[in-house]
Amino acid sequence: MIKVIQFGEGNFLRAFVDHYFESLNREGGEYEVSIVKPIAMGDLSRFAAAGNEWNVVLRGFEGVSATKISCVGQMIDPFTDDAPYFALAGDKELKIIVSNTTEAGIRFDSSDRPEAFPNVSYPAKLTRFLMARYEALGDEGGVYLMPVELIDKNADNLFECVEKYAELWGLSEGFKKWNRERNFYCNTLVDRIVSGYPKTPEDIESTDAAVGYHDPLVTIGEHFGLWAVEKKGNISDYIKEGHHGIDVVLSESIDYYKKRKVRVLNGSHTNLVAYGLLSGMETVFDCMNDKTLSTFVYETLKEEINPFVSDDLSATEKFADEVVTRFKNPYLNHRLISISLNSISKWAARDLPSFDDYYKANGRIPEKLTIGFSYLLALYISARKVGDEYKVDLPYGTEQLIDTPEYLEYFTGGGSVKGFMARADVFGADLTEYEGFYEAVLENLRKITDYKGE
Repeated sequence: MIKVIQFGEGNFLRAFVDHYFESLNREGGEYEVSIVKPIAMGDLSRFAAAGNEWNVVLRGFEGVSATKISCVGQMIDPFTDDAPYFALAGDKELKIIVSNTTEAGIRFDSSDRPEAFPNVSYPAKLTRFLMARYEALGDEGGVYLMPVELIDKNADNLFECVEKYAELWGLSEGFKKWNRERNFYCNTLVDRIVSGYPKTPEDIESTDAAVGYHDPLVTIGEHFGLWAVEKKGNISDYIKEGHHGIDVVLSESIDYYKKRKVRVLNGSHTNLVAYGLLSGMETVFDCMNDKTLSTFVYETLKEEINPFVSDDLSATEKFADEVVTRFKNPYLNHRLISISLNSISKWAARDLPSFDDYYKANGRIPEKLTIGFSYLLALYISARKVGDEYKVDLPYGTEQLIDTPEYLEYFTGGGSVKGFMARADVFGADLTEYEGFYEAVLENLRKITDYKGE
């Protein structure tokens, strides 16, 4: 038995990682996944009621397929009972740790302390787990860590966080040596569009028909799936290449796969989402059926993203054409508000690199990426605080905007656009230093909204 810990119970992991391990089991493998709830919000009762099983329905121009996921052995909520969590630390069959805590999840917080578990960041939770594993198994407890968060060098960043906690918490030199030499932090790239639970009565009915019964945990995705994993240690003993529900590639470097996917697919999503929402669109498919928005996507890719992905422009353009076809998949109902989660950090990770490359190559700001950023700020400026939530009124109705509370509080509190754009701690750079960028954003905001600030 090969055991896996998965931090996160969201739709993507359930339709991607769990679908992969389920596929391996159906091919004769023996994998068991333990899912850990990484944040306090929510509960796992719906999984318990379903016996930790659900269906993944893949829909697209290729047709419809349904796969029942039964590889999950347990769902762990360390906020209510941490005993199962730490019991896994001493399990020799545990070999793989996967996580998806969004771009904002892999971060170091100097206020985290081991005794505050589980009310600490994800990397601190992981460090606490690794401490227990080292104490239980010593050098024999090494694992393969495969974060799928869409940040550059996701595993390298996670390793650095663990290193910092080891130093902050005064952990032993033995632990530090073990973490560096026996644990393999493998950078990864994942690619599959997952829209989650069906959104309309018609979708629910058709999904029930595909499954054969009503599954309240069903999650919908596209047939396309790619997992590129950095090849370290003996990872091929546990992660199998080839097609197993998704295509898996083990490579010495995943840089090209990462850059291509993050910039072309994710960058397009993030640059489109606020524009689409404020235009009254609910899904990516709606946007692609709108002439103005679909042209915006095409032109952004052609002029401002594709030329800066690799030297092989034709290969990038081919991938971009495939991405556009995937965006047009009428069966996904991929909601824009779902994609908008943590949009500020997403823009910094997915769109700013293309923006910067264009600016350096052309000596001016890119028009379409500037428009997308302007709509993003317009969305945040229009938010209002209702209790502990932040709401935004859109042409089709009211939605909840979810991002780092500090950012939302900044805008609902009347913070200036110029002040926010200048924050290198948010964007990794002072955006007002790009000549003409702030002025263009301000002009766009005054066209999009009734913004009167600076």
